[in-house]
This record gives sequence, C-alpha cells and structure tokens, in this order.
Amino acid sequence: MSTLPASSVLLPTYARAPVAFERGEGPWAIAADGQRYLDFGAGIAVNALGHAHPHLVEALTAQAQRIWHTSNLYTMPEGERLARRLCEATFASRVFFTNSGAEANECAIKMARKYHAAKGHPERYRIVTFEGAFHGRTLATIAAGGQQKYIEGFGPKVEGFDQVPFDDEAALTAAIGPETAALMIEPIQGEGGLRAVPVRVLKRLRELCDEHGLLLIFDEIQTGVGRTGKFFAYEHSGVAPDIMSIAKGIGGGFPMGACLATEEAAAGMTLGTHGTTFGGNPLAMAVGNAVLDVVLAPGFLEHVQKTALRLRQSLAQLKDQHPQVIEEIRGEGLMLGLKLKTPNTDFVAQARAAGLLVVAAGDNVVRLLPPLIIGEGEVAEAVARLDKAAGAVEAALARPAAE
Repeated sequence: MSTLPASSVLLPTYARAPVAFERGEGPWAIAADGQRYLDFGAGIAVNALGHAHPHLVEALTAQAQRIWHTSNLYTMPEGERLARRLCEATFASRVFFTNSGAEANECAIKMARKYHAAKGHPERYRIVTFEGAFHGRTLATIAAGGQQKYIEGFGPKVEGFDQVPFDDEAALTAAIGPETAALMIEPIQGEGGLRAVPVRVLKRLRELCDEHGLLLIFDEIQTGVGRTGKFFAYEHSGVAPDIMSIAKGIGGGFPMGACLATEEAAAGMTLGTHGTTFGGNPLAMAVGNAVLDVVLAPGFLEHVQKTALRLRQSLAQLKDQHPQVIEEIRGEGLMLGLKLKTPNTDFVAQARAAGLLVVAAGDNVVRLLPPLIIGEGEVAEAVARLDKAAGAVEAALARPAAE
C-alpha cells in the first residue's frame, strides 16, 4: 500500500515511509522536521562514504563548473582514468560505464551472448542463474533473477535464463547444456536475504565454466567497492570472474555503474555492438574517481574490516539478548543481515521510530548497510537503537497474551 500524499502524481509503486530527508552529514540523514536518523541503509548500499562527503562534493562541484555532458562520441579523459584504475585494482582488462546496476547487468548478459556468437556459436545464449537472485528491474534482468513477484504481469518472460536452487550442484550440473553461455551469481545475495555463497561453490562454478567453456559472471552491484571489507567480494574466495557488474557504491550516491571484463570475455563487443547516452558522463566519472581516492587509500579497507568485526560481535550479543526476535546474523563486512523470527517490516518500522534506518530483504531479513566511514561510536549507537527496536517488537508480541 502506498503512503504517497493524496495529491502525488508519482506512480504508486513504492510503499514509502512517512519521512522526507532534506540533508545529510556523514552517516546521519536529517529529516525536514529536524529529526536525525543514523543511516544504516545508505540508500541501499549506495552512499558508501556517507552523506555530503567533502571529497565527493568537491569533485562533483569542480566538474559541474567545467562541463556536464558531451556523449560517448568523444574522448572522456576522466572515464579513461577511472576505467584504468578499476582494471589495475581487479581482474579486469575492459570496462563499459553505465547509469545503473540493471544496465551493467544488461551489458554483462549481452557480452556473454556475444562472446559465443563471435566464436561461431550463436546457439549458446542461455545463462544459468540462482533462485533468490536479484539482478535488476528491466525485462531481461527480472528474467535473470527469476522471482515471480517481479515477473508477473509483464507478459512472457524473456527467454534465455535457467534458474537453479541455491547451493545445489546436481541441479546446476544438469542445467548446463549445449546452449549454455554463462553462469551468473551474486557472491552474497542482497535482496535474497544476505545469503553468502560458500567459497567451495564459487570455486566449483569456476571449474564448471572452465570445463564447459562458459563465462562466469559475478553481480557485485551490492557487494562491491569495499562493502564486504575487500575492494570486491570475489577477493575473499580467490575466484575471479570473467565479467563483473558493479554500481551503487562506485558512485557514492551519484547514479553510475559499470561492466568489467577480461580481454577474452569482452572480445565480441566491437564497434557499434553496445552503447549509452549518459553512461560514463563527466559528472559520474569525476565522482567515481573521487570514491576510489578514498576507498583505495592505504588503511581504508582495513578500517572497514575492523569496524565490521566490532559490529558483528555486537550483533551476536544482541541476538543472545533477543532470542524471540533475532534468529541468525548473516553477511560479510558491512553488508550484514538479521534473519528474524518476527516480520521484518515491523522491525524496520520500530528501528525507524528509534532513529535508525535499515532495509528489509527477502527471507525475512533486515539489512544493515551503513556507510563505510562509520566508526566505533556509530556502531555502539546503532546497536543501542537496534536493541530498542527489538525490545519494542518483543513488547508488541507480549501484548496479546497480557490481554
């Protein structure tokens, strides 16, 4: 049910909370009425460096005073620089910039299909994905995700995607056939409930791809750019993909994404095979470079790891204090989730009432996705507010029995 004002002409596709934010400071979002909220949603893992980070503001302001847009018909020096920095810090040799994560995944899907077509096998276009996945809201990416609630009502599902159960090697092996082009997976499912893919599974995916001549695609839109304590989550396993989609944190709040690939995987994407009007625009490139200035600075990722460990330890204690509410702690780094025994929507509302912003996910999970800049003080404050939210949920559970 939408909470839009009766006079709103926006499509009622969101159940918006009755709060409007007018400014932010670091990990704090400040509402129009002046109330301050500790933001552990970060725009769904987007505001990686918090609100109004001075280095990002300076980079965007300086670029805005020079030139905003020229299109990809011309050379983009800052785009060249950002692409090179991404390649130097990852497995990749090629980059294509987009405006969003869904577009980055569209590029990845097209690249995998084109790879095989260029090698004389256009019949190899199918991509195996995994139940619980979320890859975007376009017609192709909802088909890739395979969740019926996103597909229903939009006509025939886009052909070419085969979903298999999460962590079921027999089903995965059976799904690979002569038409299979690639395997596509999130190292940690975000919307799907903060389910981390075991390292052994990622290693097996790499083996299957090498064995069958498939491409391995990692969707790191939510897990990337320091979120898990590494620059990208694949580094935890030592398993490198052939193609990787990124977005969210790379823009620090500015809309942008990218598709990264090895030279081999990208070989089919030649002149005219793909394009974008706004992708790689000067404003986005300036902000993306500024984000990397911070995230790749010595000691930053170590700070994320240290803060994440303290947060996880505190959440474990919180779970012990509220066994009626919290069932399990999930995730990696500062991409953590509380698997609940009570409705996650109730918990999100109680957390907001306590001045803490968190995000619901599938499998009855609440996501904690704070800015990567948080420290011990913000961890302690967030846990205190989570404790208050859990207590309110417990009190609500107890009321019917008392009556």
